[in-house]
Amino acid sequence: MYNVVSEGSIKLKIQKAAKISKEMGVFYNPIMGLNRDISVLLLNSINKNNLQIADPLAATGVRSVRFLKELNTRENQRFSGPRNFKKISRENKIKKIYINDYDKDAIKLIKQNLALNNIHYKNNKSIIIKNEDANLFLLNSSGFDYIDLDPFGSPNFILDSACKRLSRNGILAVTATDTSALCGTYPRACIRKYWAFPRKSAIMHETGLRILIRKIQLTAAQYDKALIPIFSYSKEHYMRVFLKNDKSKNKVDEILKHHEYFNNAGPMWLGKLWDDNLTNKMYSIALKNKIFNKSSGLIKFLKIIKEESKINAVGFYDLHDICEKNHIKNLPKKEVLISKIKKLGYKASETHFKGEGIRSSMPINRLIRILKNK
Repeated sequence: MYNVVSEGSIKLKIQKAAKISKEMGVFYNPIMGLNRDISVLLLNSINKNNLQIADPLAATGVRSVRFLKELNTRENQRFSGPRNFKKISRENKIKKIYINDYDKDAIKLIKQNLALNNIHYKNNKSIIIKNEDANLFLLNSSGFDYIDLDPFGSPNFILDSACKRLSRNGILAVTATDTSALCGTYPRACIRKYWAFPRKSAIMHETGLRILIRKIQLTAAQYDKALIPIFSYSKEHYMRVFLKNDKSKNKVDEILKHHEYFNNAGPMWLGKLWDDNLTNKMYSIALKNKIFNKSSGLIKFLKIIKEESKINAVGFYDLHDICEKNHIKNLPKKEVLISKIKKLGYKASETHFKGEGIRSSMPINRLIRILKNK
């Protein structure tokens, strides 16, 4: 039995299930709608068109269908000829999109969802549907400008193939839902999977995300590909990072210098998590787009990250944790505290990692004195 649901601008046919789990026939998780919103926003925010896109683990095809419906087409105007006639050409964001899944039932559902959204895929050379093992699908290709990995659990099983087939200046998007390992509930699992020691602490979601980034970077480094984070976040049960490929041995060497320990965890990536200009553009586009305006949660989430991205600091301060450890009873409102910190010449903002947290360039001892009104 099937239901038809809406996400973004599309309709989607999905299998009925008592609960969301890996045991679903063809997996679909509505909670990951924000994950897909952000993917659409990011691709619409980069100054690059005619992309070759890979969706190796497509399931219902929701991500690919949304890309086909929601990624912008840009008009270019130029003047030519003796009378300066205006010529208008259209550049599509997508040159080719490869939609793959190993499950034959998923392939049937993908085709039905394309048809449901009036996307004509038959005899369409820009839409290629594959029914292959995800790794073989990638390895048998010639390369992609954008690869989106959104597995159930750890992305480890497909990282190597994806890194091999990521084009120069291409973007690799990776989701990990095994946060219990990355955040320190199961430290041995993290050591096995991610070659790093996690720590269950107030900032565990940031350290877990940084551990994930380092693992992806190490996988790509052996192919002389420097993967630099341009947008990262942690949300509910998963972590997500977008990395841009700069193919250069020297750039790889620079990246490896940023792999260190922090807060008694690691090694992890200690470089920037965001490209400031990109986060600003994504927020601006989201505000103007009717699809995303309906989701006030997304707008608020992006606004916090936009401000957070301006502060080049590793880790954040958990105000409740600091107050408890230092026997501080009266915690000021977060907005008031951030304003105080800024007046003293330091940077400060909320953090998307935790509602009780702030990211700041202020040293911890100075912050404690402010909290104690000293």
